[in-house]
Amino acid sequence: MDLSLEKKRVLITGGSRGIGAATARSFLKEGAKTYIVSRGSNQLYQTKSSLVKEFSESQIVVDECDCTDPTSLLLLKERIQEKWNGLDILIANVGDGSSVLDELPDQDQWEKTWKNNFDSALYTVRAFLPMLKESKGCLLFVSSITAMEAFGAPVDYSTAKSAISALAKNMARKLAQEVRVNVLAPGNVWFPGGSWDNKLKKNPERVKKIIKSTVPMNRFGKPEEMADAIVFLCSEKANFITGSVLVVDGGQTVGVFCL
Repeated sequence: MDLSLEKKRVLITGGSRGIGAATARSFLKEGAKTYIVSRGSNQLYQTKSSLVKEFSESQIVVDECDCTDPTSLLLLKERIQEKWNGLDILIANVGDGSSVLDELPDQDQWEKTWKNNFDSALYTVRAFLPMLKESKGCLLFVSSITAMEAFGAPVDYSTAKSAISALAKNMARKLAQEVRVNVLAPGNVWFPGGSWDNKLKKNPERVKKIIKSTVPMNRFGKPEEMADAIVFLCSEKANFITGSVLVVDGGQTVGVFCL
C-alpha cells in the first residue's frame, strides 16, 4: 500500500529506542526523511548505526534535545529549519511511566512526572506548530491506555496522559483546516530495556499472570505494531481522521469498558 510518505519530513521525539525507534524505521521504509531526537545517550547513536545499515544515511538525522526545555526545542527548530526548510509530521513521543504508587504523589514527584509526560509534549508542539501549519502537516501524540481508565498505573502518569488526549482533541477541532492531530494509546509494550522488560526480570511469574488475565490476546504489544499504527495515522490514507485516539492494546480496554 502506498502511503504517500516519500520525502516527507518527520520529527520523532524520544526516538532512541522502543516505540520511537520503531516509528523511525517504519517511516524510513516508506521513504520519509526522519529526524530522531532524545536527550542524548549511547542508545541514540546506536539506533542511528542500526538504521544506516538498512537505509540511506541521507534520510536520517539524529540529534540531542531536551523536550522539557523550551530553549533546547527552539534551537532544534532552528537546526531543522536550516536543514529541511520545514516539517511535515511531528511525533511527540517523549514520556516516562516511572513513578510511585501513592494515591496522590507529593509535589516534587508530581511536577517531575508532569514535566516529562505533559510539558514535554506541550513545549514540543508550541515550538513546531508554525512549521506544521505552513506545510498543512500532521501531529501525533503517543499517549497510553492509562489515560482512558484506572488500571492501577501511577496516578500522576495517568493524569498527565489524560491531559495529552484533552489537548489533542481541542487542538484538532481548532486546527482542522490546517493540521491533523491524533493520539495513539498503546497498551503494554515490551522492548529491551523498557519498563516491562525490567518488571519481567524482577518478577516474571507475576508479570505473565497480569498479561494473561488482563490482555485478551495474552501477550505484550511490539513497538513495530505501534509504529505501523502511527505511520498509518500520519499518511494520506488517514486524511479524514483528526481528533481521534487510536487504542492499540490487544483488547485490554475492551473488558474494562464492558463492565
